[in-house]
Amino acid sequence: MDDLDRRILEHLLEHARASFQEIGGAVGLSAPAVKRRVDRLVAKGQITGFTAVVDPAALGWTTEAYVEVYYRDNISPAELEHSLEPIPQVVGVWTIAGEADALVHVMATDMAEIEGTVERIRQNARVGRTRSSIVMSRILERPRT
Repeated sequence: MDDLDRRILEHLLEHARASFQEIGGAVGLSAPAVKRRVDRLVAKGQITGFTAVVDPAALGWTTEAYVEVYYRDNISPAELEHSLEPIPQVVGVWTIAGEADALVHVMATDMAEIEGTVERIRQNARVGRTRSSIVMSRILERPRT
């Protein structure tokens, strides 16, 4: 990846809906040259996908929690993904260092839905216990770059 590729990626991260012509104007390339570079970045796996970022409130998700999950035995990241990915309210899962095995970000319409989601997480026979922290307000949230 060269400097032009990095500049194209920076522009895409900042203005995801920009046309190849707009990106080309910003980085000094023609639209076809930008398209070729973007296609190459996708082919190499350096761009792994394109997505829309949706305001959770638009889905009615105004309540959120972070749930620490403690498993009885070791669990692989693949097993975590397999067991938690089907739950739509689970919007993020991370393996973490410390006592808990995983940190699960849950978003829902209300506390009852949070509780139901935590109960669904606990249905996995390997889950020993969970500990939830409810988000009261978001103070600072930086976009990923």
